[in-house]
Amino acid sequence: MASLFETLLGTSLRTTMVDAEHALKGRDGYAYPVPETHVVLGTPLQGPWPEGTRVLYLASGCFWGAEKEAWQLPGVVTTAVGYMGGFTPYPTYEETCTGRTGHTETVMVAYDPAVLSDVDLLRHFWEEHDPTQGFRQGNDVGTQYRSAVFFTTPEQEAAARETRDVYAPLLKARGYGDVTTEIRSVADAGEFYYAEGPHQQYLRKNPGGYCPVNSTGVACPLPQA
Repeated sequence: MASLFETLLGTSLRTTMVDAEHALKGRDGYAYPVPETHVVLGTPLQGPWPEGTRVLYLASGCFWGAEKEAWQLPGVVTTAVGYMGGFTPYPTYEETCTGRTGHTETVMVAYDPAVLSDVDLLRHFWEEHDPTQGFRQGNDVGTQYRSAVFFTTPEQEAAARETRDVYAPLLKARGYGDVTTEIRSVADAGEFYYAEGPHQQYLRKNPGGYCPVNSTGVACPLPQA
């Protein structure tokens, strides 16, 4: 029989972050094989990638649609979907969807900064979702749908904060609330766990699949130099 905590977590606490004590324990490795190759770009999902490639991890709701938006950008080397920012090692999709892993659905973007700048990548990120919704995106409700930027370089962190700071007042002016997006280093957020094979490039494999991009329609300007 489920405990009271588990019962509540399946309902009202689904929009409250689990803590490390109550998170699922996970496992020591993947419970499934991770694909080697991006089915659209033909590039390795886990590297190696060309010298100079940067990696940024972006969470903007359902990762199927977010990944499709990312792989279409010029300069993107590869993309993959996975789980990040929580406590449970090597979670499954079903576990993440319970809210008991603490992870958010995340897109790993490997890109050539000479073609796609940090600022331009983040501008696309802000514009493709509503970063003011907290633990949800549209009809998708839960901590696994929260907005986040997990950076790997100081330049990415600076770009994330600068683009957020120029975008937030524009959202306010259009009636939206405060930006709730997490901005954290990968060292703080923890490992990116690749999702199961069927979720990788899902909308290429299932072109009619559900996964709306919850854009506000508000353009994000570039920060002033």
